Amino acid sequence: MQDTYGRELIPFASLTAEDIVIIPAFGTTIEMEEQLNKIGIQTKKYNTTCPFVEKVWNRAEQIAKKNYTVVVHGKPKHEETRATFSHAAFNTATVVVNDMNEAKELAKYITGEKQAAGFYETFKGQYSKGFDVHQHLQRIGVVNQTTMLASDTQAIADFLKQTMLQHYGLTEANAEERFADTRDTLCYATYDNQAAAAGMLETNADMAIVVGGYNSSNTSHLVELCEEKLPTYFISSEEKILSSTEILHYDFHNKREILSANYLPAQAVPKILITSGASCPDALVESVIRKLNSFYSTVISMETMIESFTV
Repeated sequence: MQDTYGRELIPFASLTAEDIVIIPAFGTTIEMEEQLNKIGIQTKKYNTTCPFVEKVWNRAEQIAKKNYTVVVHGKPKHEETRATFSHAAFNTATVVVNDMNEAKELAKYITGEKQAAGFYETFKGQYSKGFDVHQHLQRIGVVNQTTMLASDTQAIADFLKQTMLQHYGLTEANAEERFADTRDTLCYATYDNQAAAAGMLETNADMAIVVGGYNSSNTSHLVELCEEKLPTYFISSEEKILSSTEILHYDFHNKREILSANYLPAQAVPKILITSGASCPDALVESVIRKLNSFYSTVISMETMIESFTV
């Protein structure tokens, strides 16, 4: 019905009560679910919302009841962020920050460094109806789009927490007077993938291959991590490895595929870091490993390889 960023794929007006609409892992907005229910579509029966996304919603509801405003760290147009924003805004004032730069801008309105009027232009389309800068930035809590970099969310939360402590003259002991503790909302699957990739990047690898969907937010963040240290190739399947000399990979910064030649390191047995998105099937990763393995004379079985990884 819609793609990840809310663009219409199937006209909403064409839906009937007999149609099946699957709520994706990212969830959907309260408004969308109400519209579907009015048509007679059974949204609960085909709801596949990830439990960790629902955990974020539940946590946002809990802190809303304690009179906190919710700050959502996420991409404002992303499906999951729009869903989380909707659920949070149903209970309390809510604002979305895309990155640390926007968090720093928000801090200026918390401290009064910037006039409140500027908030509504800076965060246009990213705050809930009736948002009052003077009232709603006195007590805050941070939750995230679960596919964002966990380290980025933590950095933003830590920064805003320190802003509140300094502005209101508080200490860690009484921080919750102004800042809610929401550290338990980070998705373990995304966090574990990111932590594992960071650990592998401490080894002496020659290059990295990241496997996953090109529209996957958590996979693109893994690419970002790897790009900081290694030549990195983002592919959706082993078919993108055309040969030992050519690879068709995705440049997510510019949203296009690129054909690169001589991508493999020249040494006889290079060290290749391979990681994948949280929802990427293991079989897909294994296919990539098999393809790369076939280019070298020291071919060993997948089973032997897995045994060596788990020792």
